[in-house]
Amino acid sequence: MKLKKIAAVVLIGMSLTLGACGNKTASDADKKDIVVGFGVGTYEDQFRNGVLPILEKKGYKVDIKTFSQNMQVNPAMKEGSIDASVFQSTAYMEGINKELSTEMTALTFAPSAPQGLYSVKHTSLDEVKDGSVIAVPNDPVNQERAVRILEGLGWVKVKPNAGTTDFNLESVEPGKFTLKLEALDSAQILVSLKDVDFGVVNGNYIANAKRKITEALKIEDTPEQHRIIVSINKADENAQWAKDLKAAYESKEFEDYIKSQDKYDGFIEPVAWSSN
Repeated sequence: MKLKKIAAVVLIGMSLTLGACGNKTASDADKKDIVVGFGVGTYEDQFRNGVLPILEKKGYKVDIKTFSQNMQVNPAMKEGSIDASVFQSTAYMEGINKELSTEMTALTFAPSAPQGLYSVKHTSLDEVKDGSVIAVPNDPVNQERAVRILEGLGWVKVKPNAGTTDFNLESVEPGKFTLKLEALDSAQILVSLKDVDFGVVNGNYIANAKRKITEALKIEDTPEQHRIIVSINKADENAQWAKDLKAAYESKEFEDYIKSQDKYDGFIEPVAWSSN
């Protein structure tokens, strides 16, 4: 009889434990408190003024975390301190998935700023010459994008086997000119234009500085793999909060907000807006 009582207690304990796990999963899927992470730039501003009000109407409480360096965002996603992020492209995310053994996925696109070639010393692309100093981003994905702009102008040549997530300047050869390419942190290139001849700047930094993307001497035709996405962990893609976050970014309300702001002129619109 005593053994039967012990067994019953153990079974009841296991049942409660399993029930608690089940409730936790359901709670996570239906939670109303979420944390969204951002790097430096305009994507936080887009969210705070255009997406957050939509989520709040649905009862969500959102904690916005801004990181001083983009490289800090994905480790925070891996450790679970943020639920979603808005700062990276599909190509960048896929590279980080391999590097950090993460399983992030793209939820939807955000309005994306193209890269552009800018200068404060020169007013024309015709002023480039041998020895000109060109600042490009130091992370592989954005660096590859930047160099493709220069390649399109004929200024450089890129070796056929150059990668994307593992791109480096050793893949670059002289084209029409022998240039000096200087790799800098993406967020620093805009403020460093006074020290170089030209610089390839991510458009969100241009907009954040209250300047126009159209000021660029050359604007990138941004491939889809380099457009900004809302990233989440794959395990969360069926959660209701993720579905509501996706719907907010794809909504007519958010589209109307972005189009009402001059600073987003030149941004690439999410494909989903075409059905609004």
